[in-house]
Amino acid sequence: MMKHVVCFKLKDRTQAPRAREVLLSMEGRVEQIRSIQVGLDFLGSPRSYDVILEVVLENREALESYQNHPYHVDVVKEHMHRVAETSVSIDYELD
Repeated sequence: MMKHVVCFKLKDRTQAPRAREVLLSMEGRVEQIRSIQVGLDFLGSPRSYDVILEVVLENREALESYQNHPYHVDVVKEHMHRVAETSVSIDYELD
């Protein structure tokens, strides 16, 4: 199993609830996802990111399929690229 984590800093923090909805909409649509969590930052410090996405996948092959899934690419990435100022990510294997 592995985890894919992405933190988003939005152009407009008021868009965070909608971003959360869009990210969570992958559940049940992107079959590679074993579990998904999306959190919104409440602190709002200058170094804070606004939204975090955590997705658990079976393996690296599932990550590759997830990255290229039509719903992920055409709906989720399109929306997040439009509203995000920047993002950072990490992918790691779970023990």
